[in-house]
Amino acid sequence: MKYRAHLIIEGKVQGVFFRAFTKEVADSLGLKGWVRNLPNRKVEAVFEGNKEDIETAISRCYIGPPMSMVINIDIRWEDKVEGFSDFRIRY
Repeated sequence: MKYRAHLIIEGKVQGVFFRAFTKEVADSLGLKGWVRNLPNRKVEAVFEGNKEDIETAISRCYIGPPMSMVINIDIRWEDKVEGFSDFRIRY
């Protein structure tokens, strides 16, 4: 069964390679979806795949890349899975 998690990540998450880090995490776990910067200095991400792998990705996002500092992640588990073909950085 496929799962979907929609994240809003807050803290020092822009200008620190957070999107590239998130893509590397997703790719390493075989997750699909996307990540993008928001105008309010937060990062938004959608992960689709195995629930355990998504939970691992979320845990890694709390750590983030070296120069980041995550203070909160708002996580919404959603029923609708779009079936993305890969994980992309959106601009």
